[in-house]
Amino acid sequence: METVAECLAGADLSVAAINDINTHGNKSLHIGGKIDREGNRISSSESQSFINAHVKRNVDHLSTILAYTNPDVAGSSEDKSSYTTAITTGNTYITDNS
Repeated sequence: METVAECLAGADLSVAAINDINTHGNKSLHIGGKIDREGNRISSSESQSFINAHVKRNVDHLSTILAYTNPDVAGSSEDKSSYTTAITTGNTYITDNS
């Protein structure tokens, strides 16, 4: 069985995806953006609805993990602020880009 720390570590990719998409939009590497040889980000060809759906899946993933009771992530005293902040950021991104 996973520990609380292992469950939260598994959620780190969702936090990274949400934060990167919030910062870089359609240039995020998490939705197909690229970086050219000079280090410039290049937009992906994905639609805004695709990007929003990707953010929503990551928000849902984080919400599910934070609600776990076995192991007791929900009741744990572990610092979960990066996860709750990413949920808020993701929901705001979807609202602002719908």
